[in-house]
Amino acid sequence: MADTKAAPPLAAPRATGAGSARTVLLRRARELALVPALLVLLVLGAIVNDSFLTERNLISILGASAALAMVVLAESLILITGKIDLSLESVVGIAPAIGALLVLPSAESGWGTEWSAPLALVAILVVGGVIGAFNGVLVVKFKLNAFIVTLAMLIVLRGLLVGATKGKTLFGMPDSFFTLATSTFLSVPMSVWLAAVCFAVAGFVLKYHRVGRALYAIGGNQEAARAAGIRVDRMLLGVSIVAGVLASVGGIMQTGYVGAISANQGNNMIFTVMAAAVIGGISLDGGKGTMFGALTGVLLLGVVQNLLTLAQVPSFWIQAIYGGIILVALMIARITTGRAQD
Repeated sequence: MADTKAAPPLAAPRATGAGSARTVLLRRARELALVPALLVLLVLGAIVNDSFLTERNLISILGASAALAMVVLAESLILITGKIDLSLESVVGIAPAIGALLVLPSAESGWGTEWSAPLALVAILVVGGVIGAFNGVLVVKFKLNAFIVTLAMLIVLRGLLVGATKGKTLFGMPDSFFTLATSTFLSVPMSVWLAAVCFAVAGFVLKYHRVGRALYAIGGNQEAARAAGIRVDRMLLGVSIVAGVLASVGGIMQTGYVGAISANQGNNMIFTVMAAAVIGGISLDGGKGTMFGALTGVLLLGVVQNLLTLAQVPSFWIQAIYGGIILVALMIARITTGRAQD
């Protein structure tokens, strides 16, 4: 990010008067802007389709959005620090695929190692963390452009996924690979509860913990944050690792929801992830955004996709609509903040 950004919250002088109040109101308005939009969509859905507001359909929306929510959470943390990670969608595919290949026998397209299910699940998380660490080292230590690095990793990991699976869809994994999506609590999938807990923890840390304040400071102005005593490189590397692990958990959720791992799992997911983050108020310039806003972005897109699916709209139109949503969100952000976007 450019060094000409405003000073971070830890170093900036406290603004007073009407200007400060207006800024706070605008930020809060953008954070809560999707709530009325969600309500309008719910009412519209009830009018258009009688089955939309049924318990079964609403739970289906939540279950289908759980994996997306985990990746949006991961991307939001990266964006808040002023960086970007495009490779998260590939982590959603490659991490659970490696776990499956380790646990499946060679007769079922596995590597024949036949690891135990718990060990394979741990391996999935480790793969996500290692990929995040690798990205972090290239960006933080070697000072490479985060966009280019993660774009290259997206392509590399996508190729590795196709090569490792030989283009096949993997079946026959242990039930533990599907537990998050198939087991329920109060009729709601455990994947939804886990995503909610992760968002709550992240929101608490960002708002009340010094680590969260440090992340906002880094995204606001990296050099000023460094001057304030924040260990910028360590924080950026840590966020990259956490994002990789969260994306791998999203991959497990996706595997459980689909019931298999295809050679293209996660493909094009990053577009939806960016749409949810941006319309949820996460700034592409870094240093701004909340987990509540990101979560409402996920829910809004989940409801939109469900409505379009019920209306039998082709999938390629759904992607076009997501792109339009991003453009509208960027224009709204430009108007409400009054700042040009880098």
